[in-house]
Amino acid sequence: MKFSKNFHRRFLKKIFSKMRHDAKKSPEIKFNETDIDSEIVKIHKIGTNGFDQGIVILRSIDGKNLPISSFSAEKARNMLDFKEMKNLEVSSIYNMLEQICENSGLSLFKVRIYSNGSALRANLYFKGEKELILRNYRASDAVALAAFHDVPIWIRKDLLHQSQELNS
Repeated sequence: MKFSKNFHRRFLKKIFSKMRHDAKKSPEIKFNETDIDSEIVKIHKIGTNGFDQGIVILRSIDGKNLPISSFSAEKARNMLDFKEMKNLEVSSIYNMLEQICENSGLSLFKVRIYSNGSALRANLYFKGEKELILRNYRASDAVALAAFHDVPIWIRKDLLHQSQELNS
């Protein structure tokens, strides 16, 4: 039996919207010592430059921007799709993490971006029966996962201030 592409898309959308809904049932976000020097940002714009490189601009509530680049155009397309709930055919790494979380009773509830030398890095915060923090991952991967799971992105305030000084 062969299903239409439209049926397949509706089926995937239903599955992923249920997963996002279940992830939102995770415990309320609580402040801790690392949140004092951070603030929540949203994905403001996603795109690519002329060199097939992905770019995402994160924006704080008060309008400060932090551009992140140096990742693949494919990852930028994934982020845009996740954000807009389009083309929900996820790459294997996102699917693998989703299955690990599902099987271990964990859900991603927060991503925190910080600077590590000249690179932006991120910690991924999971909750469930146990708490888990995965440390020192690429910021672009963390932003893509935050878009996929529709969770808050926290960023160090000093990064936003540095970015504003550079853009002035």
